[in-house]
Amino acid sequence: MSASYRLGVDIGGTFTDVVLMSADGVIYSKKVLSTPQDYSQGIESGVSALLAELGIDASEIGEFVHATTVATNTIIERKGARSGLLTTKGFRDVLEIARFRTPRLYDIHYKKQDALVERRLRLEADERICADGSVARRLDEADLEAAAAVFEAEGVEAVSVAFINSYVNGDHERRAAAFLSRRLPRVPVTASVDLLPQLGEYERTSTTVVNSYIRPVVERYVSSLKARLDRLGIKAPMMIMQSSGGVAPGDAVARQPIDIIESGPAAGVLGGQRLGEKIGVGDMLVFDMGGTTAKATVIENHAYAICPETEVGGGAALGARMVKGAGYPVQSPTIDIAEVGAGGGSIAATDAAGGLTVGPRSAGAEPGPVAYGRGGTQPTVTDANIVLGYLNPGALVSGELALDVEAATSAIAALGEKVGLSATDTAYGIHAIADATMLRALRGVSSEKGRDPSQYAMLAIGGNGSVHACSLAEAAGMTRIVAPPVAGLFSALGMLFADVEHQLVTAFYRRLDEVDAAALGEAAAPLIDRGLEMLRGEGFPTSESQSVTLFADLRYVGQTSPLTLRISEGDQGLAALRAAFHAEHQAVFGYASPGEAVQFVALKLVCRGVSPTPRMPDSARRGAERAVARHVRRAFFGEAGWIDTPVGPRSDLTETPVAGPMIVEEYDTTIVVRPGWSAACDAWNNVVLTRDAA
Repeated sequence: MSASYRLGVDIGGTFTDVVLMSADGVIYSKKVLSTPQDYSQGIESGVSALLAELGIDASEIGEFVHATTVATNTIIERKGARSGLLTTKGFRDVLEIARFRTPRLYDIHYKKQDALVERRLRLEADERICADGSVARRLDEADLEAAAAVFEAEGVEAVSVAFINSYVNGDHERRAAAFLSRRLPRVPVTASVDLLPQLGEYERTSTTVVNSYIRPVVERYVSSLKARLDRLGIKAPMMIMQSSGGVAPGDAVARQPIDIIESGPAAGVLGGQRLGEKIGVGDMLVFDMGGTTAKATVIENHAYAICPETEVGGGAALGARMVKGAGYPVQSPTIDIAEVGAGGGSIAATDAAGGLTVGPRSAGAEPGPVAYGRGGTQPTVTDANIVLGYLNPGALVSGELALDVEAATSAIAALGEKVGLSATDTAYGIHAIADATMLRALRGVSSEKGRDPSQYAMLAIGGNGSVHACSLAEAAGMTRIVAPPVAGLFSALGMLFADVEHQLVTAFYRRLDEVDAAALGEAAAPLIDRGLEMLRGEGFPTSESQSVTLFADLRYVGQTSPLTLRISEGDQGLAALRAAFHAEHQAVFGYASPGEAVQFVALKLVCRGVSPTPRMPDSARRGAERAVARHVRRAFFGEAGWIDTPVGPRSDLTETPVAGPMIVEEYDTTIVVRPGWSAACDAWNNVVLTRDAA
């Protein structure tokens, strides 16, 4: 049989989403509860069930793409490997000295997180490379043997090597890494010069340590998932979504797991960007609300922003990234995503003052919301939405997940008694508080960066995104919402549109006015050769199937924060680069200094494999559509009160707008069209909601 299907799987905090897409754009899907004890188990059961339902043989799957939270969860839960660090003498405390930043400036009780490597396992080598790359003190193998003996005796499971100034001369680091790999053959060793050869000893050390800390866990997970896919009969190469918006082979990701810190959210953003190109919407705010968190990303002129650094393990992060210090810095290219702890599983409770709070604690998949009947006792946002009539009171995912409405109502009512509100008002308060929390994420990527959210369309994805989209858009002043096909599983669908991609970096510490095109080409050549070799090894052998783009990190001499800009060819390209830097500096920081010297910090290469066939179909439709019985259900809309609201499938909508209120029910999500909004269906089968003129 021909391999005619592509399979995407996204693990969330509550659900695991499985999407199967045929060559002509027909989409089949399955949503199952996640299995936190072993996430690959949920993948196997979900994929197996979907293939059985459709009667499709696993051999027909030609591509498997996966987004996972395993890397992030490992750090958040502090379940990574017992790690050791070998560094230059005098620098063992770099991880704790860090950057003297705190996310809560006036909180005298704030305690910085412990380093991922305890101090007694941060060992020193008496070596020194100078800033110009010359050797001040040569590396002694006796130091390496002593360190190896300690690591072995302490049962260390992963080792990082990060020497000072290795970005200009990596000889000592590579020798140390090779020695430790021979001496400790079952312990993965990560050298910072292979991972992040650029300026900044703390950031470079932190990135390397995070990679080592999660590497054994991710390697085991990838191996386990590969075994499950083999058992299912899926022979397609395993590709994993990266934080930058591209995909890479599973074995490469296992060695460098820092590239998948924001794997799942990145898939939804990439899918949104490709959808925007297809339907001609260049400016949008992607709003992704799942079971545990809500995310927001801005797309401008069909492009999303890439951050050179993210922090992991410090809780949800607002996209403005003006306040740092809560987590561990990781310098890996990541789509700029704002995240808050508000999702369908977010728990509602009372605070010390007797007020109503929502999140960031989540019921997750186990025990889940009260209505799931899996042992949950604390009401959640999902329970509130059921009480309000937004969600089908009988069951979710087309009857596959039965709901206990009475239990949810009782839990909401009990909470209401504590705050002096009825069950209805308590439920609506929970819904509104969740909106207010999620509005912080939307503003973090829009108004806090000088953008007016009213000028953007909202792309509502995630299982709960379309339930809250209208009320959230009203609060943000937005007037247009797009709910794509399989919106509740859109991250699993979006990753099928991604290209194979690798992002490489090398140090290049030179003043711009001292560099010509020849010098730049000489510095970039090894990077380009490495990138092209990787693409050739992954099935992209010709120049037509390879795309290579060179970027530079630039800053004013003496400045701390660089900006990343694309480099054009030739000396004229360098002149254009200088002008572009001043303009970008003005846009980002509010000022420019054309008279000041500019310097390179690093060169970065983005290399992509170009598929011979389009990654995205011309249209998308759901196959094996599950019938939704048209009916009327009472739903509560705040000041408008309880309204008898028509409920029906997406297929009922046409290009002619229909006024709300109405509820569109689907297998994976529910679209709540509030009073004052209208809904229609476009040529790509998106539900487009528009706010009526006041």
